[in-house]
Amino acid sequence: MALMITDECINCDVCEPACPNLAISMGPVIYEIDPALCTECVGHFDEPQCVSLCPVACIPLDPAHHESREALQEKFERLTHAVVSPDRST
Repeated sequence: MALMITDECINCDVCEPACPNLAISMGPVIYEIDPALCTECVGHFDEPQCVSLCPVACIPLDPAHHESREALQEKFERLTHAVVSPDRST
């Protein structure tokens, strides 16, 4: 599953810079997580960095985005491949 930020968010700004996939950004009111970019830090860390740093524990699993650990690993590989070796064909 991807993660989500609930309305208990206090906009403390610790989650956004901790996200290795750049999946967290400021929304209209609180921070938001892009489920297309969230891998729960699979491939980067043993645990989601935003969850471990959040002082108010407002980052649960997003029930609208069910993903297995294998799917998260595949997403990580897709995302890092796109960053590390972009398609340079013309």
